[in-house]
Amino acid sequence: MEILLLTLRLFLFGIFALAGIGKLYDLEGSKKAVESFGVPASLSKVFGVLLPIAEIAVAISFLFVQTSWFGAIGGAALLTVFLAGMLWQMWQGNAPDCHCFGQIHSEPVSKKSLLRNAAFIVPAIFLIISGTGNQGLDILSSSNNFSEANAMQIILGLAVIGFLAAIVFFLKKISEQQTQIMRRIEVLELLSHEGGKEVERDDVSDPAHGLPIGSLVPAFELPNMAGENTSHENILPSDNPTLLFFVSPSCNPCEALIPDFQKWQKDLGMRVNFAFVSSGKVKDNKEKFGQPGFENLYIQEENEISELFGAEWTPTAILVNADRTLASRPAAGDTAIKELVEQLADEKLGGGPIYLTNGHGGKVGEKAPEFALEDLEGNEISSEIFNKGKTLVTYWSTGCPHCVNMLEDLRDWDNSKEADDLNLLVISSGDAENHEDMGLKSPIVIDNEHEVGPGFGMSGTPSAVLVNEEGKIVSETAVGSHQIWSLLGKKK
Repeated sequence: MEILLLTLRLFLFGIFALAGIGKLYDLEGSKKAVESFGVPASLSKVFGVLLPIAEIAVAISFLFVQTSWFGAIGGAALLTVFLAGMLWQMWQGNAPDCHCFGQIHSEPVSKKSLLRNAAFIVPAIFLIISGTGNQGLDILSSSNNFSEANAMQIILGLAVIGFLAAIVFFLKKISEQQTQIMRRIEVLELLSHEGGKEVERDDVSDPAHGLPIGSLVPAFELPNMAGENTSHENILPSDNPTLLFFVSPSCNPCEALIPDFQKWQKDLGMRVNFAFVSSGKVKDNKEKFGQPGFENLYIQEENEISELFGAEWTPTAILVNADRTLASRPAAGDTAIKELVEQLADEKLGGGPIYLTNGHGGKVGEKAPEFALEDLEGNEISSEIFNKGKTLVTYWSTGCPHCVNMLEDLRDWDNSKEADDLNLLVISSGDAENHEDMGLKSPIVIDNEHEVGPGFGMSGTPSAVLVNEEGKIVSETAVGSHQIWSLLGKKK
């Protein structure tokens, strides 16, 4: 029995240590998770920090027989709170990201996560029932008379601890890599100084931000260096993909890349179009870029087009498909731009849209999952619906406040669509009656098991992807109303 109790303690130690460490390495995600479970925004940051600390404290308590019983009570209490929160969210028809193990593993709340947490409570309750004086072998005591079997159990326990230490080391390496990336960004900003004066960029955002891959480029118009207004259709021709570069006359790294710009046009010019968006005065741009290769340079008034594409650093490059959908996220800095061009050079162009995701595009380019769900009238809707044409698949919840805020615009768009516009499919959860007043013409299917949405790469609500008539996912997952509308080339 003592060996069993020790095994249960080590098991619970591993579970709570993983959960706490994973959350500590993703405090922003922890904050968002507790907020999505109903904690007020003003308190979410505090709870987002206290939760992993509590989990680690519970984990440590399982290492000592003197504190294990109290740790079991604390662990059971935490797991019970988690279960209650999950049940409440599912009853409301929501499927927030549980963030159970933080950066290590996370998934939408589902029956699977409920059963897992319920299973974790069982050993904690067993330890509680065993009492304070019967918590198994004390691995830190030298007075135990260990048999060979006991020694093997202890070795196994130490192996578990070693495994957890390896995970901590791995997460530390990830953190160091993120730090290096941030330093690289800082270097890019320093390089953009000229004459000791920093280039002004209002509201600079993280270069990883931007419109999701697969988004339709919104309509815009810019003057060229001759002052002639040019539409986005002419800036981004439909014959070939376009490499769209964001530059500035006061950007030293941009000037250093001029020979590369010219070489790339020579190497790829028959297969790829090149366009440049700059800012500042025409005179300054002519001095910097008034040479062969920059005939297609357009000047934004401030940073409006940069902000539209999420490309507020210079230099930045974005690949746009011939159908004017985004083929890449912003590549900020000379190294990232060169990597993007190298990837493009290896692609076989001319066979339809391409997606350069660098492994971060979710399920874009993959086959959409097969499914068969009932709509509000009880009719079966299956994945064959995509045969009718390109479809915006949205992941929804009637209890989601962001969905509620977006509903009116979605309803207006759905009810005013033309025959050649995108189709709409809404995947939601909860009772069918709660969806009847949404007022949509397009089908709403109910997925109370939350199994279909994640197959498209969607977890939180509202989110959406585009699926073409061949049943292939052709966009990254768009999260939130702004990104969802960007898939359609709309600004909201």
